Amino acid sequence: MDIFGILTMIGGLALFLFGMHIMSEALTKASGSKLKVSLEKMTSSLMKAVLLGTVSTAIIQSSSAATVMTIGFVNSGLMTLRSAIGVIMGANIGTTITAWIVSLAGLEGDGIVIQMLKPTSFSPILALIGVILLFVSKSDRRKNIGTVLVGFAVLMFGMETMISAVEPLKSSPVFFDMMANFSNPWVGVLVGIIVTAAIQSSSASIAILQALAVTGAITNGAALAIVMGQNIGTCITAVISVIGASKNAKRTAVFHVYFNVLGTIILMVLVYGANYIHPFPYLNESASITTIALFHTLHNVLSVLMFMPFTKQLEWLCYLTIPKGEEEKQVHSFIKLDERFLTTPPYAVRLCQEVAVDMLKTTQKGIGLALSALRERDNKNAEKVAELEGIVDQYEDKIGAYLIKLSGHSMYESDSQSCSILHNAIGDFERMSDHSVNLMDSVSEMVEKKLKLSEKAEEEMRVYTGAVADIVERTYLAFKDFDLDLAHTIEPFEEVIDKLTARIKKRHYKRLGNGKCMPQMGYVLQDILTNCERIADHCSNIAIGLIQAGDAEQQPHSYHDSLSDEAKKEFAQMYSDYLQKYELP
Repeated sequence: MDIFGILTMIGGLALFLFGMHIMSEALTKASGSKLKVSLEKMTSSLMKAVLLGTVSTAIIQSSSAATVMTIGFVNSGLMTLRSAIGVIMGANIGTTITAWIVSLAGLEGDGIVIQMLKPTSFSPILALIGVILLFVSKSDRRKNIGTVLVGFAVLMFGMETMISAVEPLKSSPVFFDMMANFSNPWVGVLVGIIVTAAIQSSSASIAILQALAVTGAITNGAALAIVMGQNIGTCITAVISVIGASKNAKRTAVFHVYFNVLGTIILMVLVYGANYIHPFPYLNESASITTIALFHTLHNVLSVLMFMPFTKQLEWLCYLTIPKGEEEKQVHSFIKLDERFLTTPPYAVRLCQEVAVDMLKTTQKGIGLALSALRERDNKNAEKVAELEGIVDQYEDKIGAYLIKLSGHSMYESDSQSCSILHNAIGDFERMSDHSVNLMDSVSEMVEKKLKLSEKAEEEMRVYTGAVADIVERTYLAFKDFDLDLAHTIEPFEEVIDKLTARIKKRHYKRLGNGKCMPQMGYVLQDILTNCERIADHCSNIAIGLIQAGDAEQQPHSYHDSLSDEAKKEFAQMYSDYLQKYELP
Protein backbone atom coordinates (compact mmCIF):
# COMPACT_ATOMS: atom_id res chain seq x y z
CA MET A 1 0.00 0.00 0.00
CA ASP A 2 1.76 3.18 -1.23
CA ILE A 3 1.30 6.79 -0.23
CA PHE A 4 -1.56 7.21 -2.69
CA GLY A 5 -3.36 4.25 -1.18
CA ILE A 6 -2.99 5.81 2.27
CA LEU A 7 -4.37 9.12 0.97
CA THR A 8 -7.30 7.28 -0.58
CA MET A 9 -7.92 5.54 2.74
CA ILE A 10 -7.88 8.89 4.57
CA GLY A 11 -10.18 10.40 1.98
CA GLY A 12 -12.60 7.49 2.32
CA LEU A 13 -12.59 7.90 6.11
CA ALA A 14 -13.20 11.65 5.74
CA LEU A 15 -16.18 11.00 3.46
CA PHE A 16 -17.51 8.37 5.87
CA LEU A 17 -17.27 10.75 8.83
CA PHE A 18 -18.77 13.64 6.84
CA GLY A 19 -21.63 11.50 5.58
CA MET A 20 -22.35 10.24 9.08
CA HIS A 21 -22.21 13.78 10.47
CA ILE A 22 -24.64 15.37 8.01
CA MET A 23 -26.96 12.35 8.14
CA SER A 24 -27.01 12.33 11.95
CA GLU A 25 -27.45 16.11 12.10
CA ALA A 26 -30.36 16.05 9.65
CA LEU A 27 -32.02 13.14 11.43
CA THR A 28 -31.62 14.89 14.77
CA LYS A 29 -33.05 18.11 13.38
CA ALA A 30 -35.97 16.33 11.72
CA SER A 31 -36.96 14.19 14.69
CA GLY A 32 -34.84 15.52 17.53
CA SER A 33 -37.62 17.43 19.26
CA LYS A 34 -39.87 14.36 19.46
CA LEU A 35 -36.94 12.18 20.50
CA LYS A 36 -35.95 14.58 23.25
CA VAL A 37 -39.51 14.77 24.53
CA SER A 38 -39.56 10.97 24.61
CA LEU A 39 -36.19 10.82 26.35
CA GLU A 40 -37.47 13.31 28.90
CA LYS A 41 -40.77 11.58 29.69
CA MET A 42 -40.64 7.89 28.74
CA THR A 43 -38.10 6.69 31.27
CA SER A 44 -40.39 5.51 34.04
CA SER A 45 -38.78 2.05 34.11
CA LEU A 46 -35.34 0.68 33.29
CA MET A 47 -36.65 -1.50 30.47
CA LYS A 48 -38.44 1.46 28.86
CA ALA A 49 -35.31 3.59 29.19
CA VAL A 50 -33.15 0.91 27.56
CA LEU A 51 -35.65 0.46 24.73
CA LEU A 52 -35.91 4.21 24.25
CA GLY A 53 -32.13 4.60 24.14
CA THR A 54 -31.89 1.80 21.59
CA VAL A 55 -34.57 3.18 19.26
CA SER A 56 -33.49 6.83 19.49
CA THR A 57 -29.85 5.99 18.79
CA ALA A 58 -30.78 3.75 15.87
CA ILE A 59 -32.80 6.65 14.43
CA ILE A 60 -30.19 9.39 14.78
CA GLN A 61 -27.30 7.00 13.98
CA SER A 62 -25.03 8.25 16.76
CA SER A 63 -24.57 6.89 20.26
CA SER A 64 -22.37 9.89 21.05
CA ALA A 65 -25.21 12.28 20.14
CA ALA A 66 -27.73 10.26 22.18
CA THR A 67 -25.37 10.10 25.16
CA VAL A 68 -24.55 13.81 25.05
CA MET A 69 -28.28 14.53 24.70
CA THR A 70 -28.97 12.42 27.79
CA ILE A 71 -26.19 14.12 29.73
CA GLY A 72 -27.81 17.44 28.79
CA PHE A 73 -31.12 16.27 30.29
CA VAL A 74 -29.39 15.21 33.50
CA ASN A 75 -27.43 18.45 33.67
CA SER A 76 -30.63 20.51 33.32
CA GLY A 77 -32.51 18.44 35.91
CA LEU A 78 -34.98 17.00 33.39
CA MET A 79 -33.81 13.42 33.90
CA THR A 80 -32.50 11.48 36.88
CA LEU A 81 -29.24 9.60 36.85
CA ARG A 82 -31.13 6.30 37.17
CA SER A 83 -33.19 7.04 34.05
CA ALA A 84 -30.07 8.12 32.17
CA ILE A 85 -28.39 4.81 33.00
CA GLY A 86 -31.06 2.90 31.08
CA VAL A 87 -30.97 5.29 28.10
CA ILE A 88 -27.17 5.02 27.81
CA MET A 89 -27.36 1.22 27.97
CA GLY A 90 -29.86 1.29 25.13
CA ALA A 91 -27.73 3.75 23.15
CA ASN A 92 -24.89 1.22 23.18
CA ILE A 93 -27.19 -1.30 21.48
CA GLY A 94 -28.73 1.19 19.05
CA THR A 95 -25.36 2.33 17.73
CA THR A 96 -24.66 -1.17 16.34
CA ILE A 97 -27.17 -0.59 13.52
CA THR A 98 -24.54 1.42 11.64
CA ALA A 99 -22.18 -1.57 11.46
CA TRP A 100 -24.97 -3.70 10.01
CA ILE A 101 -25.73 -1.07 7.36
CA VAL A 102 -22.03 -0.91 6.48
CA SER A 103 -21.91 -4.72 6.29
CA LEU A 104 -24.05 -4.48 3.15
CA ALA A 105 -20.82 -3.57 1.38
CA GLY A 106 -19.56 -7.08 2.10
CA LEU A 107 -22.43 -8.91 0.40
CA GLU A 108 -21.23 -11.46 -2.13
CA GLY A 109 -23.11 -13.03 -5.01
CA ASP A 110 -24.17 -12.39 -8.60
CA GLY A 111 -27.95 -12.52 -8.13
CA ILE A 112 -29.99 -9.42 -8.98
CA VAL A 113 -31.31 -9.15 -5.39
CA ILE A 114 -27.80 -9.33 -3.91
CA GLN A 115 -26.52 -6.81 -6.43
CA MET A 116 -29.32 -4.35 -5.65
CA LEU A 117 -28.64 -4.65 -1.92
CA LYS A 118 -25.04 -3.56 -2.41
CA PRO A 119 -24.40 0.13 -1.60
CA THR A 120 -22.72 0.65 -4.99
CA SER A 121 -26.12 -0.08 -6.57
CA PHE A 122 -28.59 1.86 -4.43
CA SER A 123 -26.44 4.68 -3.00
CA PRO A 124 -26.35 6.66 -6.27
CA ILE A 125 -30.14 6.42 -6.51
CA LEU A 126 -30.53 7.68 -2.93
CA ALA A 127 -28.05 10.46 -3.61
CA LEU A 128 -30.01 11.57 -6.70
CA ILE A 129 -33.32 11.56 -4.80
CA GLY A 130 -31.69 13.49 -1.96
CA VAL A 131 -30.23 16.14 -4.25
CA ILE A 132 -33.60 16.60 -5.98
CA LEU A 133 -35.31 17.08 -2.62
CA LEU A 134 -32.65 19.58 -1.53
CA PHE A 135 -32.92 21.72 -4.67
CA VAL A 136 -36.61 21.42 -5.49
CA SER A 137 -38.45 21.08 -2.18
CA LYS A 138 -39.51 24.19 -0.27
CA SER A 139 -40.35 22.27 2.88
CA ASP A 140 -37.65 22.24 5.56
CA ARG A 141 -38.61 18.72 6.57
CA ARG A 142 -38.28 17.39 3.03
CA LYS A 143 -34.94 19.11 2.71
CA ASN A 144 -33.87 17.31 5.88
CA ILE A 145 -34.90 14.02 4.33
CA GLY A 146 -32.86 14.93 1.25
CA THR A 147 -29.86 15.69 3.47
CA VAL A 148 -30.24 12.32 5.19
CA LEU A 149 -30.26 10.50 1.83
CA VAL A 150 -27.23 12.42 0.53
CA GLY A 151 -25.41 11.86 3.83
CA PHE A 152 -26.11 8.14 3.67
CA ALA A 153 -24.83 7.96 0.08
CA VAL A 154 -21.65 9.86 1.01
CA LEU A 155 -21.17 7.55 4.01
CA MET A 156 -21.44 4.42 1.86
CA PHE A 157 -19.22 5.90 -0.83
CA GLY A 158 -16.61 6.62 1.81
CA MET A 159 -16.87 3.02 3.00
CA GLU A 160 -16.41 1.67 -0.52
CA THR A 161 -13.42 3.99 -0.99
CA MET A 162 -11.79 2.64 2.19
CA ILE A 163 -12.38 -0.94 1.09
CA SER A 164 -10.85 -0.32 -2.32
CA ALA A 165 -7.89 1.49 -0.70
CA VAL A 166 -6.96 -1.51 1.46
CA GLU A 167 -7.35 -4.09 -1.31
CA PRO A 168 -3.57 -4.09 -2.03
CA LEU A 169 -2.90 -5.10 1.58
CA LYS A 170 -4.20 -8.58 0.77
CA SER A 171 -0.81 -9.36 -0.76
CA SER A 172 1.33 -7.43 1.75
CA PRO A 173 3.44 -9.67 4.06
CA VAL A 174 4.33 -6.61 6.16
CA PHE A 175 0.67 -5.91 6.89
CA PHE A 176 0.00 -9.53 7.80
CA ASP A 177 3.01 -9.53 10.14
CA MET A 178 1.72 -6.34 11.82
CA MET A 179 -1.74 -7.85 12.26
CA ALA A 180 -0.12 -10.88 13.89
CA ASN A 181 0.69 -8.67 16.87
CA PHE A 182 -3.04 -8.57 17.59
CA SER A 183 -2.87 -12.19 18.67
CA ASN A 184 -2.53 -10.61 22.13
CA PRO A 185 -6.14 -9.48 22.72
CA TRP A 186 -5.14 -6.72 25.13
CA VAL A 187 -3.13 -5.09 22.34
CA GLY A 188 -6.31 -5.19 20.24
CA VAL A 189 -8.28 -3.52 23.04
CA LEU A 190 -5.68 -0.77 23.31
CA VAL A 191 -5.72 -0.13 19.55
CA GLY A 192 -9.53 0.03 19.59
CA ILE A 193 -9.46 2.56 22.44
CA ILE A 194 -6.87 4.82 20.80
CA VAL A 195 -8.42 4.88 17.30
CA THR A 196 -11.96 5.48 18.58
CA ALA A 197 -10.89 8.17 21.05
CA ALA A 198 -8.94 9.91 18.27
CA ILE A 199 -11.85 10.13 15.82
CA GLN A 200 -14.56 10.26 18.55
CA SER A 201 -16.84 7.83 16.75
CA SER A 202 -17.19 4.13 17.48
CA SER A 203 -19.22 3.71 14.27
CA ALA A 204 -16.37 5.17 12.20
CA SER A 205 -13.70 3.07 13.92
CA ILE A 206 -15.84 -0.04 13.43
CA ALA A 207 -16.14 0.89 9.74
CA ILE A 208 -12.34 1.15 9.47
CA LEU A 209 -12.04 -2.31 11.03
CA GLN A 210 -14.65 -3.65 8.63
CA ALA A 211 -12.74 -2.18 5.69
CA LEU A 212 -9.50 -3.80 6.87
CA ALA A 213 -11.31 -7.11 7.32
CA VAL A 214 -11.56 -7.54 3.53
CA THR A 215 -7.79 -8.18 3.48
CA GLY A 216 -8.28 -11.41 5.45
CA ALA A 217 -5.42 -10.45 7.77
CA ILE A 218 -7.58 -9.80 10.83
CA THR A 219 -8.71 -12.82 12.80
CA ASN A 220 -12.00 -13.09 14.63
CA GLY A 221 -10.09 -13.08 17.94
CA ALA A 222 -8.28 -9.84 17.10
CA ALA A 223 -11.44 -8.23 15.70
CA LEU A 224 -13.40 -9.07 18.84
CA ALA A 225 -10.72 -7.51 21.07
CA ILE A 226 -10.58 -4.34 18.92
CA VAL A 227 -14.39 -4.03 18.99
CA MET A 228 -14.32 -4.25 22.79
CA GLY A 229 -11.67 -1.52 22.92
CA GLN A 230 -13.71 0.65 20.58
CA ASN A 231 -16.60 0.59 23.05
CA ILE A 232 -14.28 2.07 25.68
CA GLY A 233 -12.83 4.67 23.29
CA THR A 234 -16.28 6.07 22.47
CA CYS A 235 -16.59 7.27 26.09
CA ILE A 236 -14.25 10.17 25.31
CA THR A 237 -17.10 12.20 23.77
CA ALA A 238 -19.22 11.93 26.92
CA VAL A 239 -16.25 12.80 29.14
CA ILE A 240 -15.45 15.92 27.10
CA SER A 241 -19.10 17.02 27.07
CA VAL A 242 -19.37 17.22 30.88
CA ILE A 243 -16.55 19.70 31.35
CA GLY A 244 -18.13 22.47 33.41
CA ALA A 245 -21.40 20.56 33.81
CA SER A 246 -23.22 19.65 37.03
CA LYS A 247 -22.09 16.82 39.25
CA ASN A 248 -25.02 14.68 38.21
CA ALA A 249 -24.09 15.13 34.55
CA LYS A 250 -20.54 14.09 35.39
CA ARG A 251 -21.89 11.01 37.14
CA THR A 252 -23.73 10.14 33.93
CA ALA A 253 -20.46 10.29 31.98
CA VAL A 254 -18.75 8.26 34.73
CA PHE A 255 -21.44 5.61 34.38
CA HIS A 256 -20.80 5.46 30.63
CA VAL A 257 -17.11 4.82 31.33
CA TYR A 258 -17.75 2.23 34.06
CA PHE A 259 -20.33 0.42 31.94
CA ASN A 260 -18.07 0.06 28.92
CA VAL A 261 -14.84 -0.61 30.83
CA LEU A 262 -16.33 -3.21 33.18
CA GLY A 263 -18.28 -4.84 30.35
CA THR A 264 -15.12 -5.14 28.27
CA ILE A 265 -13.03 -6.54 31.12
CA ILE A 266 -15.63 -9.14 32.10
CA LEU A 267 -16.25 -10.32 28.54
CA MET A 268 -12.51 -10.35 27.76
CA VAL A 269 -11.83 -12.53 30.79
CA LEU A 270 -14.73 -14.87 29.96
CA VAL A 271 -14.02 -15.25 26.23
CA TYR A 272 -10.24 -15.34 26.22
CA GLY A 273 -10.04 -17.19 29.52
CA ALA A 274 -12.26 -19.91 28.09
CA ASN A 275 -10.19 -19.86 24.90
CA TYR A 276 -7.02 -20.41 26.94
CA ILE A 277 -8.53 -23.44 28.69
CA HIS A 278 -10.19 -24.85 25.57
CA PRO A 279 -9.05 -23.10 22.34
CA PHE A 280 -11.77 -22.02 19.93
CA PRO A 281 -10.62 -22.55 16.32
CA TYR A 282 -13.19 -19.95 15.22
CA LEU A 283 -11.16 -17.14 16.83
CA ASN A 284 -8.22 -17.89 14.53
CA GLU A 285 -10.30 -17.69 11.35
CA SER A 286 -10.36 -14.53 9.24
CA ALA A 287 -12.95 -11.95 10.25
CA SER A 288 -15.45 -10.58 7.77
CA ILE A 289 -17.41 -7.34 7.60
CA THR A 290 -20.51 -9.16 8.82
CA THR A 291 -18.85 -10.96 11.75
CA ILE A 292 -17.48 -7.62 13.00
CA ALA A 293 -21.02 -6.19 12.98
CA LEU A 294 -22.15 -9.30 14.86
CA PHE A 295 -19.36 -8.92 17.45
CA HIS A 296 -20.33 -5.29 17.98
CA THR A 297 -23.98 -6.17 18.58
CA LEU A 298 -23.27 -9.19 20.80
CA HIS A 299 -20.81 -7.27 22.96
CA ASN A 300 -23.23 -4.44 23.66
CA VAL A 301 -26.31 -6.65 24.13
CA LEU A 302 -24.45 -8.98 26.53
CA SER A 303 -23.09 -5.99 28.48
CA VAL A 304 -26.61 -4.61 28.92
CA LEU A 305 -27.98 -8.00 30.01
CA MET A 306 -25.11 -8.42 32.50
CA PHE A 307 -25.54 -5.03 34.15
CA MET A 308 -29.30 -4.52 34.08
CA PRO A 309 -29.75 -6.32 37.44
CA PHE A 310 -27.00 -4.18 38.98
CA THR A 311 -27.99 -0.65 37.98
CA LYS A 312 -28.46 0.42 41.61
CA GLN A 313 -24.95 -0.75 42.43
CA LEU A 314 -23.55 1.10 39.41
CA GLU A 315 -25.45 4.23 40.44
CA TRP A 316 -23.96 3.90 43.93
CA LEU A 317 -20.50 3.56 42.36
CA CYS A 318 -21.06 6.78 40.41
CA TYR A 319 -22.03 8.64 43.61
CA LEU A 320 -19.00 7.13 45.33
CA THR A 321 -16.79 8.48 42.55
CA ILE A 322 -18.42 11.93 42.57
CA PRO A 323 -19.94 12.56 46.03
CA LYS A 324 -22.93 14.83 46.58
CA GLY A 325 -22.37 18.47 47.38
CA GLU A 326 -24.63 21.23 48.71
CA GLU A 327 -24.05 23.26 45.57
CA GLU A 328 -26.09 20.70 43.62
CA LYS A 329 -29.37 22.12 44.88
CA GLN A 330 -30.74 24.18 41.98
CA VAL A 331 -33.95 26.12 42.52
CA HIS A 332 -34.65 27.91 39.26
CA SER A 333 -35.84 26.31 36.06
CA PHE A 334 -33.47 28.28 33.81
CA ILE A 335 -30.91 25.54 34.53
CA LYS A 336 -32.89 23.56 31.92
CA LEU A 337 -31.35 25.75 29.22
CA ASP A 338 -28.45 23.44 28.48
CA GLU A 339 -26.34 24.37 25.46
CA ARG A 340 -26.34 20.75 24.31
CA PHE A 341 -29.94 21.30 23.15
CA LEU A 342 -29.04 24.18 20.82
CA THR A 343 -28.32 21.66 18.05
CA THR A 344 -32.02 20.77 18.08
CA PRO A 345 -33.77 24.17 17.78
CA PRO A 346 -37.39 22.85 17.98
CA TYR A 347 -36.73 21.36 21.41
CA ALA A 348 -34.59 24.30 22.53
CA VAL A 349 -37.45 26.69 21.67
CA ARG A 350 -39.87 24.49 23.63
CA LEU A 351 -37.54 24.62 26.64
CA CYS A 352 -37.33 28.41 26.41
CA GLN A 353 -41.12 28.59 26.40
CA GLU A 354 -41.33 26.39 29.51
CA VAL A 355 -38.74 28.48 31.34
CA ALA A 356 -40.46 31.71 30.23
CA VAL A 357 -43.69 30.43 31.81
CA ASP A 358 -41.81 29.99 35.09
CA MET A 359 -40.40 33.49 34.70
CA LEU A 360 -43.91 34.93 34.28
CA LYS A 361 -45.11 32.94 37.30
CA THR A 362 -42.31 34.47 39.38
CA THR A 363 -43.28 37.91 38.08
CA GLN A 364 -46.92 37.28 38.95
CA LYS A 365 -45.94 36.22 42.46
CA GLY A 366 -44.04 39.48 43.02
CA ILE A 367 -46.94 41.56 41.70
CA GLY A 368 -49.38 39.63 43.89
CA LEU A 369 -47.30 40.33 47.01
CA ALA A 370 -47.05 44.03 46.09
CA LEU A 371 -50.79 44.39 45.48
CA SER A 372 -51.55 42.57 48.73
CA ALA A 373 -49.15 44.89 50.57
CA LEU A 374 -50.90 47.88 49.00
CA ARG A 375 -54.30 46.72 50.27
CA GLU A 376 -52.99 45.90 53.75
CA ARG A 377 -50.54 48.83 54.06
CA ASP A 378 -47.82 46.39 55.13
CA ASN A 379 -44.31 46.42 53.69
CA LYS A 380 -43.05 43.26 55.44
CA ASN A 381 -42.67 41.52 52.07
CA ALA A 382 -40.58 44.30 50.52
CA GLU A 383 -37.40 42.19 50.62
CA LYS A 384 -39.22 39.19 49.17
CA VAL A 385 -40.54 41.26 46.25
CA ALA A 386 -37.04 42.63 45.62
CA GLU A 387 -35.66 39.07 45.74
CA LEU A 388 -38.25 37.89 43.21
CA GLU A 389 -37.39 40.82 40.95
CA GLY A 390 -33.72 39.76 41.12
CA ILE A 391 -34.68 36.22 40.12
CA VAL A 392 -36.74 37.57 37.20
CA ASP A 393 -33.67 39.53 36.09
CA GLN A 394 -31.69 36.28 36.10
CA TYR A 395 -34.40 34.61 34.05
CA GLU A 396 -34.25 37.42 31.49
CA ASP A 397 -30.46 37.20 31.26
CA LYS A 398 -30.43 33.39 30.91
CA ILE A 399 -33.32 33.13 28.45
CA GLY A 400 -32.16 36.13 26.42
CA ALA A 401 -28.59 34.81 26.12
CA TYR A 402 -29.89 31.36 25.21
CA LEU A 403 -32.19 32.77 22.53
CA ILE A 404 -29.29 34.74 21.03
CA LYS A 405 -27.18 31.57 20.82
CA LEU A 406 -30.16 29.70 19.39
CA SER A 407 -30.61 32.32 16.67
CA GLY A 408 -27.23 31.27 15.26
CA HIS A 409 -28.66 27.86 14.36
CA SER A 410 -30.79 26.96 11.38
CA MET A 411 -34.46 26.93 12.40
CA TYR A 412 -37.90 26.42 10.95
CA GLU A 413 -39.75 29.71 10.33
CA SER A 414 -42.27 28.91 13.08
CA ASP A 415 -39.47 28.39 15.61
CA SER A 416 -37.80 31.62 14.54
CA GLN A 417 -41.08 33.47 15.07
CA SER A 418 -41.46 31.87 18.51
CA CYS A 419 -37.98 33.09 19.45
CA SER A 420 -38.88 36.63 18.42
CA ILE A 421 -42.09 36.56 20.48
CA LEU A 422 -40.19 35.15 23.48
CA HIS A 423 -37.57 37.92 23.21
CA ASN A 424 -40.31 40.53 23.46
CA ALA A 425 -42.27 38.65 26.13
CA ILE A 426 -39.38 38.24 28.58
CA GLY A 427 -38.74 41.98 28.30
CA ASP A 428 -42.36 42.61 29.31
CA PHE A 429 -42.07 40.13 32.19
CA GLU A 430 -38.97 41.87 33.51
CA ARG A 431 -40.53 45.34 33.35
CA MET A 432 -43.68 44.07 35.07
CA SER A 433 -41.43 42.81 37.86
CA ASP A 434 -39.76 46.22 38.08
CA HIS A 435 -43.20 47.77 38.57
CA SER A 436 -43.90 45.38 41.47
CA VAL A 437 -40.80 46.75 43.22
CA ASN A 438 -41.98 50.29 42.50
CA LEU A 439 -45.35 49.46 44.07
CA MET A 440 -43.59 48.15 47.20
CA ASP A 441 -41.56 51.36 47.36
CA SER A 442 -44.83 53.31 47.36
CA VAL A 443 -46.22 51.09 50.12
CA SER A 444 -43.05 51.59 52.18
CA GLU A 445 -43.32 55.35 51.73
CA MET A 446 -46.95 55.26 52.90
CA VAL A 447 -46.00 53.19 55.95
CA GLU A 448 -42.98 55.31 56.88
CA LYS A 449 -44.82 58.64 56.42
CA LYS A 450 -48.06 57.24 57.85
CA LEU A 451 -49.99 58.33 54.79
CA LYS A 452 -53.59 57.22 54.43
CA LEU A 453 -56.33 57.23 51.86
CA SER A 454 -59.91 58.13 52.60
CA GLU A 455 -62.31 55.28 53.25
CA LYS A 456 -63.87 55.78 49.82
CA ALA A 457 -60.45 55.76 48.13
CA GLU A 458 -59.56 52.56 49.98
CA GLU A 459 -62.66 50.88 48.55
CA GLU A 460 -61.75 52.06 45.06
CA MET A 461 -58.19 50.72 45.40
CA ARG A 462 -59.46 47.30 46.48
CA VAL A 463 -61.52 47.07 43.27
CA TYR A 464 -58.67 48.49 41.20
CA THR A 465 -55.96 46.15 42.55
CA GLY A 466 -58.36 43.24 42.11
CA ALA A 467 -58.66 44.12 38.42
CA VAL A 468 -54.87 44.36 38.05
CA ALA A 469 -54.39 40.98 39.73
CA ASP A 470 -57.07 39.53 37.42
CA ILE A 471 -55.44 40.74 34.20
CA VAL A 472 -52.05 39.41 35.32
CA GLU A 473 -53.60 36.00 36.08
CA ARG A 474 -55.34 35.94 32.70
CA THR A 475 -52.07 36.83 30.98
CA TYR A 476 -50.22 34.05 32.80
CA LEU A 477 -52.83 31.44 31.87
CA ALA A 478 -53.00 32.61 28.25
CA PHE A 479 -49.20 32.48 27.92
CA LYS A 480 -48.84 29.15 29.75
CA ASP A 481 -51.49 27.35 27.69
CA PHE A 482 -51.10 29.42 24.50
CA ASP A 483 -54.80 30.15 24.87
CA LEU A 484 -55.67 32.59 22.07
CA ASP A 485 -59.29 32.92 23.17
CA LEU A 486 -58.14 34.07 26.61
CA ALA A 487 -55.51 36.32 25.00
CA HIS A 488 -58.27 38.11 23.06
CA THR A 489 -59.94 39.06 26.38
CA ILE A 490 -56.89 40.90 27.72
CA GLU A 491 -56.87 43.96 25.42
CA PRO A 492 -60.43 45.09 26.35
CA PHE A 493 -59.53 44.40 29.99
CA GLU A 494 -56.46 46.64 29.65
CA GLU A 495 -58.65 49.45 28.32
CA VAL A 496 -60.95 49.02 31.32
CA ILE A 497 -57.95 49.43 33.64
CA ASP A 498 -56.99 52.59 31.75
CA LYS A 499 -60.54 53.85 32.30
CA LEU A 500 -60.45 52.96 36.01
CA THR A 501 -57.09 54.72 36.35
CA ALA A 502 -58.48 57.91 34.88
CA ARG A 503 -61.59 57.76 37.09
CA ILE A 504 -59.61 57.22 40.31
CA LYS A 505 -57.31 60.14 39.47
CA LYS A 506 -60.30 62.38 38.79
CA ARG A 507 -62.03 61.36 42.04
CA HIS A 508 -58.80 61.80 44.02
CA TYR A 509 -58.31 65.35 42.78
CA LYS A 510 -61.91 66.09 43.69
CA ARG A 511 -61.41 64.72 47.23
CA LEU A 512 -58.23 66.72 47.59
CA GLY A 513 -60.20 69.87 46.81
CA ASN A 514 -62.76 68.90 49.45
CA GLY A 515 -60.02 68.13 52.01
CA LYS A 516 -61.02 64.47 52.29
CA CYS A 517 -57.58 63.08 51.29
CA MET A 518 -54.10 63.91 52.57
CA PRO A 519 -52.26 66.20 50.09
CA GLN A 520 -49.05 64.13 50.54
CA MET A 521 -50.89 61.12 49.07
CA GLY A 522 -51.16 62.84 45.67
CA TYR A 523 -47.70 61.90 44.38
CA VAL A 524 -47.75 58.44 45.95
CA LEU A 525 -51.13 57.57 44.48
CA GLN A 526 -49.98 58.87 41.11
CA ASP A 527 -46.99 56.48 41.25
CA ILE A 528 -49.20 53.56 42.28
CA LEU A 529 -51.69 54.14 39.47
CA THR A 530 -48.92 54.63 36.89
CA ASN A 531 -47.20 51.38 37.85
CA CYS A 532 -50.46 49.42 37.83
CA GLU A 533 -51.39 50.90 34.45
CA ARG A 534 -47.94 49.97 33.07
CA ILE A 535 -48.38 46.40 34.32
CA ALA A 536 -51.66 46.18 32.39
CA ASP A 537 -49.97 47.65 29.30
CA HIS A 538 -47.33 44.90 29.39
CA CYS A 539 -50.07 42.30 29.78
CA SER A 540 -51.59 43.72 26.60
CA ASN A 541 -48.24 43.47 24.80
CA ILE A 542 -47.90 39.83 25.80
CA ALA A 543 -51.44 38.98 24.70
CA ILE A 544 -50.99 40.66 21.30
CA GLY A 545 -47.70 38.77 20.88
CA LEU A 546 -49.58 35.51 21.41
CA ILE A 547 -52.29 36.58 18.95
CA GLN A 548 -49.58 37.45 16.43
CA ALA A 549 -48.16 33.95 16.82
CA GLY A 550 -51.54 32.53 15.92
CA ASP A 551 -52.11 35.03 13.10
CA ALA A 552 -49.00 36.16 11.22
CA GLU A 553 -50.91 39.04 9.58
CA GLN A 554 -51.87 40.61 12.91
CA GLN A 555 -50.07 43.92 13.44
CA PRO A 556 -49.11 44.75 17.05
CA HIS A 557 -50.01 48.45 16.97
CA SER A 558 -53.29 48.21 15.13
CA TYR A 559 -55.02 45.44 17.03
CA HIS A 560 -58.40 47.13 17.40
CA ASP A 561 -58.40 48.50 13.84
CA SER A 562 -57.64 45.06 12.41
CA LEU A 563 -60.68 43.47 14.04
CA SER A 564 -63.66 42.55 11.94
CA ASP A 565 -67.00 44.23 12.63
CA GLU A 566 -68.15 41.12 14.48
CA ALA A 567 -64.93 40.99 16.52
CA LYS A 568 -65.30 44.69 17.36
CA LYS A 569 -68.78 43.99 18.74
CA GLU A 570 -67.34 41.18 20.89
CA PHE A 571 -64.54 43.52 22.01
CA ALA A 572 -67.06 46.19 23.01
CA GLN A 573 -69.15 43.63 24.88
CA MET A 574 -66.14 42.35 26.83
CA TYR A 575 -65.13 45.91 27.63
CA SER A 576 -68.61 46.62 28.94
CA ASP A 577 -68.69 43.41 30.99
CA TYR A 578 -65.32 44.09 32.63
CA LEU A 579 -66.23 47.71 33.33
CA GLN A 580 -69.39 46.52 35.04
CA LYS A 581 -67.55 43.79 36.98
CA TYR A 582 -64.98 46.26 38.31
CA GLU A 583 -67.25 49.25 38.71
CA LEU A 584 -65.86 51.65 41.29
CA PRO A 585 -67.96 52.08 44.44
